[in-house]
Amino acid sequence: MERPARLCGLWALLLCARGGAGGAAPTETQPPVTNLSVSVENLCTVIWTWNPPEGASPNCSLWYFSHFGDKQDKKLAPETRRSKEVPLNEKICLQVGSQCSTNESEKPSILVEKCISPPEGDPESAVTELQCIWHNLSYMKCSWLPGRNTSPDTNYTLYYWHRSLEKIRQCEEIYKEGQYFGCSFDLTKVKDSSFEQHSVQIMVKDYAGKIKPSFNIVPLTSHVKPDPPHIKNLSFHNGDLHVQWENPQNFISRCLFYEVEVNNSQTETHNVFSVQEAKCQNPEFERNVENTSCFMVPGVLPDTLNTVRIRVKTNKLCYEDDKLWSNWSQEMSIG
Repeated sequence: MERPARLCGLWALLLCARGGAGGAAPTETQPPVTNLSVSVENLCTVIWTWNPPEGASPNCSLWYFSHFGDKQDKKLAPETRRSKEVPLNEKICLQVGSQCSTNESEKPSILVEKCISPPEGDPESAVTELQCIWHNLSYMKCSWLPGRNTSPDTNYTLYYWHRSLEKIRQCEEIYKEGQYFGCSFDLTKVKDSSFEQHSVQIMVKDYAGKIKPSFNIVPLTSHVKPDPPHIKNLSFHNGDLHVQWENPQNFISRCLFYEVEVNNSQTETHNVFSVQEAKCQNPEFERNVENTSCFMVPGVLPDTLNTVRIRVKTNKLCYEDDKLWSNWSQEMSIG
């Protein structure tokens, strides 16, 4: 009679381990986070902070699930803080919940939401087409159009900030070019390789506070316009035209994409060559100043006048944006 009793005891233990005959016990739902608050630092850095939930299970290793109102940028982390760099032209909301593990299938607590709204004001008074271009990695030029409901004598001001600055700065001189207003400020590339991973935060408003502020965030891996290159040498070798030029300062050749234009006066031909890799293989060019590039144009008649000019833009190897060509270089002729 002892053996059946032992079997019964083992079966009872097994049922207990499984949560009883009814199956697994449901996962305990955690209470929501507390004291969720939102604030703005610099010009466009929005920061949410919160406290752990009250009455959380002592056996729970708390993690926090969060995402923005559009259910994008989902994140699961143990920190009670989250930030986002965003232009404050529209309302932005963050939803946060707590859970006991990193398992994505585990449902978080009830989500708590906190939003921040853009500054008040007539939307029709805000400036439009606010855009900024980083010229030759040395200065940034921003331009904009006045809003519809804006007085012609509005005095604009532009503020900017990036991580290398201790505080927000004001752009000094606002100027007008046609219908556009603009302002430029120094922004020199630093040796720190992580500098390009940062962004510049921009805000345009008026001194009187009558228009609604406008914001923009400019990643430093885009909106880069190099200066035009400088042609150094043209020469003929074995029926080919060898072109050598000096790249714009602050750039290395592997980060640039080139176009070489050749116009022939006799044949009245106009040829544009796309150059991805511009190596100087001619021995006469190798001993020249570094940061130069070369290209061989085939089949050029040496007894005719050939006029050359070059332009460059950044490439996807070093920058996200490759749309802004430099101006054309000064022309040089041979023949």
